[in-house]
Amino acid sequence: MFDTTDAAPFDESFDQSGKVRNAYAAAIAYFKRQGVDGVERMQQSADLSLLNQGVTFTVYSDARGTEKIFPFDLMPRMIAASEWSHIEAGIVQRVTAMNLFLEDIYHEQKILRNRIIPTSQILGSSLYCREMSGLTPVGGVHAHISGIDLIRNQSGEFMVLEDNLRCPSGVSYVVENRMVCSRVMPELLSSYRVRPVSQYPQMLYEALASFSASASPMVAVLTPGIYNSAYFEHAFLASQMGAELVEGQDLLVSDDVLYMKTTHGLKRVDVLYLRLDTDFIDPLVFRPDSMLGVPGLMHAYRSGNVVLANAPGNGVADDKALYAYSPEIIRYYLNEEPILPIVPTYLGSRPKDLKYMLDHLAELVVKPTDASGGYGIIVGSHASKAELAEFKLKLIAEPAHYIAQPIQQLSTHPSFLDQDGDKQFYSRHIDLRPFAVCSADGSVKVLSGGLTRVALKRGSLVVNSSQGGGSKDTWVLYPENSDLITGGNHA
Repeated sequence: MFDTTDAAPFDESFDQSGKVRNAYAAAIAYFKRQGVDGVERMQQSADLSLLNQGVTFTVYSDARGTEKIFPFDLMPRMIAASEWSHIEAGIVQRVTAMNLFLEDIYHEQKILRNRIIPTSQILGSSLYCREMSGLTPVGGVHAHISGIDLIRNQSGEFMVLEDNLRCPSGVSYVVENRMVCSRVMPELLSSYRVRPVSQYPQMLYEALASFSASASPMVAVLTPGIYNSAYFEHAFLASQMGAELVEGQDLLVSDDVLYMKTTHGLKRVDVLYLRLDTDFIDPLVFRPDSMLGVPGLMHAYRSGNVVLANAPGNGVADDKALYAYSPEIIRYYLNEEPILPIVPTYLGSRPKDLKYMLDHLAELVVKPTDASGGYGIIVGSHASKAELAEFKLKLIAEPAHYIAQPIQQLSTHPSFLDQDGDKQFYSRHIDLRPFAVCSADGSVKVLSGGLTRVALKRGSLVVNSSQGGGSKDTWVLYPENSDLITGGNHA
């Protein structure tokens, strides 16, 4: 029932000798008792639950239709308490440093004057927001909500793959996945002591409210609308927080104050959680053709009359090219060594790196610096000669637009799939996106869990839902459940 043929050098559930890791013993025994028919019924029940809850996402390029149930894989991913402490500390460190970096580059730019980062890397970036220059958000916090993508490499070590500091998505699936597990396999869930995730909306609301001087702040979530790929999440978070879900047409700015239109007149908005890119939030300042934003919003923001979360201009900090400098950013602002390492990264803007990229394209993953969702990526080992040749031309034409990294052997995890008519658990590659929220005092809280994404296609390393990926529930265990899950290196 468990086929480990495609297991990576590091598999989450089985060690290299094929022995079940301690924390997975109960789960694997549970699924074996159910048998294939029982697991199929559980999967059908899970899918029906997700459908009834409206847990969907949008794939714009799929000719069969855009609205999809987010694929859910039954086998939960386990993380030991000791491992989670290491991850949590690394994320707090990283988010803290990135907030200090954003505050600096929009003010004194000490890190540029001290030549830690090339000035051209920041000021020449299309993601640098000049409208934020000299503007200090409440508490100096720019990244209120962060999603940090992690992988586990062939040695069992967690590494940062990329930062998401603009509109990180997926946390609603974290909460919903846990709800599904509690419905379809309550016996298994209750047999482990798992840290909860249902408190995230309250955690988010308290963090957002802390930035307002009002005793009862009005918090609203700005969505592009029902056709956005993450609309389910926007509606879910607004509902769970007790916040208003609004579109640009529901808002207006008068005398530099942001208001929501209601049947009882205008109601002031104190905190606006932005779920659309900076370019679209205010047609008077950014894209004049935007129908999604609010005219005058940036003026209200500059006047200190509304909090915008995340702050405009954060894209310059999660630009994939800046990622290569993130260890130096942590050392510069915190005088600490990075807790979580990054994947070695080559920048197309560096002539020496570019030559290496062109000469070793078949051994690298190449990514556009400003894209997300897995779009525009080429995995050299999976590309044809024609595809590599075509991509080389793109790389030569716009070298600064790309970064490259050695292909990483992402860890694998059992996933219940139908492979050529044979239904059982197969090894598939996974990553992890934990979520962190920052309060006005600068403190960072990390949700005990995260979105484990799984590449459902055999051999695929691309886990994004837009590219055919699914998700798992992530169980962060209390210490008594955590004995020797992995034996990975956390030094």
